[in-house]
Amino acid sequence: MSEPGLRERKKQRMYETVSDIAVRLFMEKGFDAVSVAEVAAAAEISKPTLFRYFPAKEDLVLYRIADHEGEAARVVAGAQEPPVEALRRHFLEGLERGDPVTGLNDHPGVLAFHALLYGTPSLVARAHTHQERSEAALAEVLGGDLDARLAAGQIMAVLRVLALENWRRIAAGERVADVRPDAVAAAERAFGRLAAGLPPHLQGEAR
Repeated sequence: MSEPGLRERKKQRMYETVSDIAVRLFMEKGFDAVSVAEVAAAAEISKPTLFRYFPAKEDLVLYRIADHEGEAARVVAGAQEPPVEALRRHFLEGLERGDPVTGLNDHPGVLAFHALLYGTPSLVARAHTHQERSEAALAEVLGGDLDARLAAGQIMAVLRVLALENWRRIAAGERVADVRPDAVAAAERAFGRLAAGLPPHLQGEAR
């Protein structure tokens, strides 16, 4: 894969800089208390320029997790093992390294971001759109038929619920080291049950 050109790198830096500024302001003052104009002023760009990069205010926050959109589909597409087994292994590896997307991370910045995301109704709604696109991408990789769409819906629900449970416990003050064994056991149990209810070619090894 070729390296991105100068123009693409500058565009990527703009996305990152403006998103970082916006998220910082939202964390300090609250999402609804900060206007798009205020974000644009802090980033030293015009509102029209900001909207060229981020069509909606919520996108300023969701950019932080944009890389994870379609992640499940990419894992399955690149795996040599059955889909559920590949996703089970990927999620367990994420728990081991404290990937924020698994909810098992107690870094103050991560906790603050998740509190902003899950505590703001409009961001939750926008994140649902992100989830739907990820689900559609996974369904396509799984075959695109009804069985694939049903499986993708179940898989994405399992990933979401497991991550939310981990985040809620960490946000409530539990230590990562104390939550991790339960998180691993819950993931093993959830993926085992998931595999048992799906068509054989999607299952993998139930643990």
